[in-house]
Amino acid sequence: MAQHNGKFVTYYRVSTGKQGKSGLGIEAQRAAVAAYLNGGDWSIVAEFTEVESGKRSDRPALEQALAAARLHRAALVVSKVDRLTRSVAFLSRLLEAGVDVRFADLPVIEGATGRFLLQQMVAVAELEAGMISARTKAALAAAKRRGKTLGGNRGVVPDAKMQEASRKALQARSAARAADIAPVIRELQAAGKTSLRAIADGLNERGIPTSRGNGQWSAVQVSRVLERLP
Repeated sequence: MAQHNGKFVTYYRVSTGKQGKSGLGIEAQRAAVAAYLNGGDWSIVAEFTEVESGKRSDRPALEQALAAARLHRAALVVSKVDRLTRSVAFLSRLLEAGVDVRFADLPVIEGATGRFLLQQMVAVAELEAGMISARTKAALAAAKRRGKTLGGNRGVVPDAKMQEASRKALQARSAARAADIAPVIRELQAAGKTSLRAIADGLNERGIPTSRGNGQWSAVQVSRVLERLP
């Protein structure tokens, strides 16, 4: 049995209000997720439930689950593929949200191969890219075993346009991360933790990863996040 480690956010959905009130559909999904996570060193940091038709793409609870997964750098776990949607286009948008999505009914579907199967023909290009990457990594590993030195300057010097594009991409990632953390900071401020040090302590207590994903929050890091917020 596969060992699942790290943080997870769970998302459950039922199609009718009757199912939601009875809890029968939810309990079955929760049992499927528990069976999937059985074994390893893992923790569920947040749980979200939605009563909505699978044909609709506007799902507040799912958006909250994705935001929580990004916030905690966690994987999103769903009991079955059809609990999200049967729309390939919607799955494609979902899998571009920057969150690792797992399905209890497809325990071996992860990474590039999983995205290919979920997006079907839409993801053919992505599969090819993944296969090329795998072949490249295998070739580099073989070259390294032969003693060939890898890396170093290959003569590519970033021009001003490349540097500007890199800077904008970094700013976009930083702004997106700040937006994910903003609701937690507002909660801490509302609770009376208004100083930078108090906010940093609050983020550490809640186990929120730093922007770099390692270490503990400091007052300086909190200040940088606040500067990126509108």
